Amino acid sequence: MHYQNRTNQFTYFSIILLLFSTVYSCKNQEGKTSLESETKPISKIEAPEGMVWVETKTFLQGAKDADQYAMPREKPAHWVTVDGFFIDITEVTNKQFKAFVEATNYITIAEREIDWEEIKKELPPNTPKPHDSILQPGSLIFNKSVNAVVNMENYGQWWTWRTGANWRHPDGPNSTIEGQDDYPVVHVAYQDAIAYCEWANRRLPTEAEWESAAQGKNTNTIFTWGNDAAKLDANANTWQGVFPTNNESQDGFEFISPVKSYPANSIGLYDMAGNVWEMTSDFFNVKYYSELDTSQPIVNPKGPDTHFNPNNPYQVEHVMKGGSFLCHASYCASFRISAKMGVSVDSGSDHMGFRTVATSKMLASKE
Repeated sequence: MHYQNRTNQFTYFSIILLLFSTVYSCKNQEGKTSLESETKPISKIEAPEGMVWVETKTFLQGAKDADQYAMPREKPAHWVTVDGFFIDITEVTNKQFKAFVEATNYITIAEREIDWEEIKKELPPNTPKPHDSILQPGSLIFNKSVNAVVNMENYGQWWTWRTGANWRHPDGPNSTIEGQDDYPVVHVAYQDAIAYCEWANRRLPTEAEWESAAQGKNTNTIFTWGNDAAKLDANANTWQGVFPTNNESQDGFEFISPVKSYPANSIGLYDMAGNVWEMTSDFFNVKYYSELDTSQPIVNPKGPDTHFNPNNPYQVEHVMKGGSFLCHASYCASFRISAKMGVSVDSGSDHMGFRTVATSKMLASKE
């Protein structure tokens, strides 16, 4: 749903993308140049359960020279320094998200009643209101029965709006997550992730933090495991075969998989490539790297001051990383560390989730 749509193509499917829109409320975006440097020693703070420490390091952010799939928005590569932090070993799971919902009675965007007055604020003027039968709570799911594609730019051929689809019912109202505690939670939007973070005393990673974690002990590799593309199937849940009509499941899973189904990277993080996309706190701005001032050291960057996507000019978007089980070389090739796409703040789907981070300062404040 986030691929190659054109500026003037605000059709029925564009409306569908916004069906579970709500008033966007998130953390203050001021001071986007850098994060507060944390020099406090962490020796007395143990890693919280389910998290690992990512050491302070300098690494090459963005597309690497040998990356044949690199896109303009990933260039030019630039060296950044990121202070150490804790990060979840896996994406947030159904079990973890359920605990949050039970503690707070939180209702996700995909479960809320539709407010057309809010939706149309993010659409071109005079966009006609769809029929009330369409304006029902739900979410986007991958069309598993698509058997032919006419134009790969028409992503509506393999995405469908499913009324009643949400984190509890990932394939629609008749589906369930029973027995899937260890699967990544999906159908959560940016606002839902922020709410979880506030409850858990966590936050979303910046894009730079995410890349630092994905690099593990490395500083300049294309993939989370190194530079060998031939190791993709053994290390990530992605699409094999012909996208989107035939998935040969050579990696062991046809669609989403439980967390920890593939080897961890060098610091013990799972699924930093494939399975589900992961949201970050950075605005998605296709010009960010090309306009970045690299004449001075870049320390703890927080991304651009504002969003910019000429293909989605009316929507506030944030960066998502890592790709998903739908990623294929012919489609998005986003199983690379530098790959990024934008997601609007009120959009969710069955192939997007998140993981959280914490700093020593955050944890110390709760002691």
